Amino acid sequence: MNPRHRPRHWLAAIAAGLLMAAAAVSLPGTAAQALDNGVGRTPPMGWNSWNTFGCNISEALIRQHADAMVSSGMRDLGYQYVVVDDCWFNPNRDSAGNLQGDPTRFPSGMKALGDYLHARGLKFGLYQVPVDKTCAQYFGSYPGATGSQGHEAQDARQFAAWGVDFLKYDWCSPNGTIDQQVATFAKMRDALAATGRPILYSINPNSIHAKTGPLRNWGDVANMWRTTEDITNAWNTGQTNGYPMGIQNIVDVTVPLASYARPGGFNDPDMMEVGRGGMTDTEMRSHFALWAVMASPLIAGNDLRSMSSATQTILKNANLIAINQDTLGLQATQVANDGTRRVLAKRLANGDVAVALFNQGSATTTVSTTAAAIGKSGSSFTLLDAWTNATSTTSGTISASVPAHGTVVYRVSGGGTTTPPPATTTTLVSAASGRCLDVPQSNTANGTQPVIWDCNGQANQQWTVSGATLQALGKCLDAPLNATAGAKAQLWACNGGANQQWNLNTDGTISNRQSGLCVDVNGAATANGTLVILWTCTGAANQRWTRR
Repeated sequence: MNPRHRPRHWLAAIAAGLLMAAAAVSLPGTAAQALDNGVGRTPPMGWNSWNTFGCNISEALIRQHADAMVSSGMRDLGYQYVVVDDCWFNPNRDSAGNLQGDPTRFPSGMKALGDYLHARGLKFGLYQVPVDKTCAQYFGSYPGATGSQGHEAQDARQFAAWGVDFLKYDWCSPNGTIDQQVATFAKMRDALAATGRPILYSINPNSIHAKTGPLRNWGDVANMWRTTEDITNAWNTGQTNGYPMGIQNIVDVTVPLASYARPGGFNDPDMMEVGRGGMTDTEMRSHFALWAVMASPLIAGNDLRSMSSATQTILKNANLIAINQDTLGLQATQVANDGTRRVLAKRLANGDVAVALFNQGSATTTVSTTAAAIGKSGSSFTLLDAWTNATSTTSGTISASVPAHGTVVYRVSGGGTTTPPPATTTTLVSAASGRCLDVPQSNTANGTQPVIWDCNGQANQQWTVSGATLQALGKCLDAPLNATAGAKAQLWACNGGANQQWNLNTDGTISNRQSGLCVDVNGAATANGTLVILWTCTGAANQRWTRR
């Protein structure tokens, strides 16, 4: 959730908890299997009450938004989940320990609300937490302590009895390691499954906690999982992953996690801020377009009863919704990023490729790529502009003049589609030392030189094998142009060059396709912090890497 009025002193109060949790990570190399619970086969679409209304919710408000979702045409475009966030409940459970709706806010009861939504072809979502207090209760803005801790099976049965279709489950606590989070979130996963009712399971492991969203593929636990701290109604807050997060900041964290997305499980960069002011129309269009190509849940957070025509144009863009809802369930992968111009490409089920040309800079610029770079073969292609519906043809160049903070999206058809093997995320362990290939201090500046470090499973030790590239934190492992033995291995913005393409050889060595040099631990040293360089391939232990 997004506790908009968090007191500023909370940071100091929970710092120790954050560090404890971050230090206990133990996992993420291999991809988890997505839940096979029959829901979330494409990213869920809907509306959530929190961003605009916070705790100021009622039965009447939720029904009005359900009606607006229908009358605006949003339901018919795929928006279906109406999610009632925090503060819906009676602060006290009943004598049998059951959850109850707040009798003043929801006088007809929660089952009646679910029935109202279902009668309109919509689905019913509720908020709860796996700990003792919800976020509003934790921050003292709502009374009680009605979290599901110790009540998982009971609450799951209650949700099913009310006709709930979507559970948002928010770890709003500074306590607990990531392993404890996994075990606790899994309790509700299993409790929901035991009810026999298909309930989409949405988790947030990040609230006032170490940012565990990027540290693990949560697809074995939930249908969608938050990747960052809470979103706010702004383009850029300068946060790497801390409260609150601007649109640009969330994109930076979520793009490298593309390999986690698949039918049944999706990265969740949080509910949308489209239509809430705070950003320009261009920025809000980018927000929606990037969520669409990242296969993100499209959960609106604005007041649906008073949408401007500009807001409706964005939220009801059928071209982008079709890209988002494509049945392959793939998240766009990064093709190039020079710090200003960023290119993302999403393969689609019919062989088309959606390509987003994103200008992160402060002035209009031309963003370009090629059909070959996005996985298309041939010499004649049609480009459909997702915003204007205009079509054009090209022999391979894909280019647009893009305003500051803008995103042009083309659906590219024609030619053939080259199907690279699916991206996989792994750690690379040096055979000589048992230490992992590591991006020091998670520094993503161009030219950052990797080192070896004790394996800890954190994001700066996760390497995504995508085609012939090795990517970490959204940047590519790169050999300097015309590198010779002794040159540094480095991180660099992905550009598709041969110097960023690698062979993962059967003997465990990793050789650069341009220079022929191997990734080498300098001087065969084994200490933490030893730099990684490029050297003539010898097959020695300090050039062999195990994927795990």
